Amino acid sequence: MGDFVTYEKIPERAVLIAVSTREQNRERTEEYLDELAFLLETAGGVPVARFVQAMDHPSSVTYLGSGKLEEIHQYIKAENLQLAVVDDELTATQLRNMENALECRILDRTSLILDIFASNAHTSHAKAQVELAQYQYLLPRLTRMWTHLERQRGGIGMRGPGETQIETDRRLILERIANLKEKLKEIDMQKTVQRKQRGKLVRVALVGYTNVGKSTIMNLLSKSEVYTENKLFATLDTTVRKVVVENLPFLLSDTVGFIRKLPHGLVESFKSTLDEVRESDILLHVVDISHPDFESQIEVVNQTLNELGASDKKTIMVFNKIDAYTWEEKDPDDLTPATKRNVSYEELKQTWMAKTDKPCIFISAKGRDNYQEFRDLLYKEIRDMHAIRYPYDNFLY
Repeated sequence: MGDFVTYEKIPERAVLIAVSTREQNRERTEEYLDELAFLLETAGGVPVARFVQAMDHPSSVTYLGSGKLEEIHQYIKAENLQLAVVDDELTATQLRNMENALECRILDRTSLILDIFASNAHTSHAKAQVELAQYQYLLPRLTRMWTHLERQRGGIGMRGPGETQIETDRRLILERIANLKEKLKEIDMQKTVQRKQRGKLVRVALVGYTNVGKSTIMNLLSKSEVYTENKLFATLDTTVRKVVVENLPFLLSDTVGFIRKLPHGLVESFKSTLDEVRESDILLHVVDISHPDFESQIEVVNQTLNELGASDKKTIMVFNKIDAYTWEEKDPDDLTPATKRNVSYEELKQTWMAKTDKPCIFISAKGRDNYQEFRDLLYKEIRDMHAIRYPYDNFLY
């Protein structure tokens, strides 16, 4: 018998494409493209080049202008690439015309995020949520796809008289969407019952931008092993643990990370997962302080919380990864490059971050820096919340 030969999957190389507008300047566009590159790497791809066109607004027909499309087309041909990724959600018309112009496969930001969610969905709940979002994304774009979905269920006898392939596929998708919604409704009811059965314990939810260290903090507080990895959306399913700080038990839940331009269909599909946020008593808003754009990540999380109706929750700001946070020091009269240095805890407490109207703490979950101060603050806030909710329950005091 011959030897078995194994082949490593070759990462797919791709160009990144975006439009810079008056509302989204070039600097912000580059930040979005940095994130898009991270999304592509998380999905197993390799970004090899990026193209940005300055326009008042993207073309409703081709997204980019004809000259920029031709420039990208020539690059794709020269580099023998098969994939281009666009940092916006595209319409069916834009997708079809860009594929024709560039002669390669096109993914928009939404379909890339959906692909990552699909690869990270492990439970039946998460899989159903992602599948629903995928079908809702696919439905208005059927005109450019030969899906032949009836083959999954046997095509004979499935079509009505004169029914076209696209009509068949649309009907099958609508049926599947209805089935998935029913399935998720049942799961939602089960989870609602589970939440009601948790009794009097105060509920604390970890929220934040994706990849800020929520699962690491979960592991630290609960002394359990929750999956962590330096990838976007590494965990999808909400994990709930009973945690005791001092003599005080409470429930701690980890939730899916938020992101800019998070597809609305995903927010809808993950509604039951995000109910942990809505029904919590205290939010731990985790921020990766070492990220160069952490201020706008805070804004994104606050906007998402507002959409969920959870912006009025008691919130503790947890500025994580202080061991990786550096300050640039530069004398305006000095022409040499700015130098970076680590910032002390005392200096951090003098920054604007420490002067908001919310309790805050600066930690490194990985290095356990200021961990005891974090536990002390958490204990105080949970104790106060318990006293408000259960004024006659004095066993804690």
